[in-house]
Amino acid sequence: MNKTLLITGAILGVLGIILGAFAAHGLEKLVDADAIKSFETGVRYQLYHAFFLLILGSTSFLSLKAKKTIFYLVLFGVIFFSVSIYGLATNSLSSFDFKTIAFITPLGGLLLIAAWMVMLIGIIRNKVD
Repeated sequence: MNKTLLITGAILGVLGIILGAFAAHGLEKLVDADAIKSFETGVRYQLYHAFFLLILGSTSFLSLKAKKTIFYLVLFGVIFFSVSIYGLATNSLSSFDFKTIAFITPLGGLLLIAAWMVMLIGIIRNKVD
């Protein structure tokens, strides 16, 4: 599981850097400033959670069950939150109307919050100081 966490964290990090560069250098002529700001929010949260997975995969203070739960919460949270924001921010560039699935953005946020709560509960329950 640790290797999966580390690989996924690294992939999310690489993609986050690529998407951040795209937002800074490729989107400026295609969408307005508010859309770029929204896109950058998706990138920022993706990168936060890339680091979260990298840290989690490098530690031993949580159970395997907690790590698996956090992994899936973060993975689906980033997909629902960040990826939906990418779609909404670039909606004018696509033939698909991402506004029809905008409801998944807050659901993704809730999944990310839940991942952090699972970690907090795991830390509190851990008997080792």
